[in-house]
Amino acid sequence: MNIPLNSKIQVLLNRHLSSTGPIDGKRGLNTIKAISSFQIMNGLNPTGIMDETIWNLLNKNTKDPVFIEYQLTAQDLKYSFISNIPLDYADQAKMKNLNYVRMSEMLAERFGMDEFFLQQLNPKHKFDTVGEKIIVANIQRKPIQDIQSIVAHKGMKQLFLFNSKRKLVAAFPVTIGSEENPSPSGTHKITSIVHNPYYSYSPKNFIQGNNLKPLSLPPGPNNPVGNVWIGLSKPSFGIHGSPSPSLISKSSSHGCIRLTNWDVQYLSRILAIGTSIQFIE
Repeated sequence: MNIPLNSKIQVLLNRHLSSTGPIDGKRGLNTIKAISSFQIMNGLNPTGIMDETIWNLLNKNTKDPVFIEYQLTAQDLKYSFISNIPLDYADQAKMKNLNYVRMSEMLAERFGMDEFFLQQLNPKHKFDTVGEKIIVANIQRKPIQDIQSIVAHKGMKQLFLFNSKRKLVAAFPVTIGSEENPSPSGTHKITSIVHNPYYSYSPKNFIQGNNLKPLSLPPGPNNPVGNVWIGLSKPSFGIHGSPSPSLISKSSSHGCIRLTNWDVQYLSRILAIGTSIQFIE
């Protein structure tokens, strides 16, 4: 299998906690921003341009392959997939869960990949047989112990994590608010971390379709806030996942900070209640 160089760069950037969003083999804006963030982490000028110096730094102290072979398991095939996700929140509220629809969707999120790119790497596979071998990204992120503060940069559409020495240690592409639903300003704190949350829809915040009454949508990765909710001291605002990872930093939100499900899952493991987050323009 001829794996694109850009996808190898993306895996290594993610391994070094400079997230590109879904690994898709393309040199898009999220990848350029991830290169810039990685450069800042290493005391370099943030040009966003890939060169030999960056390549050597990305490969320093890491010898594990960037792509590996994965075998589908019986447990994978036992997952409770659903047939489709209706667009209307009222219809979603009637469902038992908002699980994955396809095996390729589930595996793409598990390995931090764009679903279409996963299918491109495995063109002859149907993702439906125990023991089936597929090629997947091998990110292998390590946890960070020292996180002092977070910066949500609205203009850059990135979330930056800093340690106690004010050194940048991680960066993630995000969707932050919109003109109609701006994100907060100032500094706030993390007050809660909830896995597999229900989503409480309120027409007071925004109106979806013809839904004029509050609704409770069931948990699942295709829930409007994904599979993790990190609540902030600003009421109704938080950091959360997304059912549409390919749109991260390319669309708008209802004021909250939206990441891919796997990025926010990682954050949920390393962030602590009380950590401060500053919103800047």
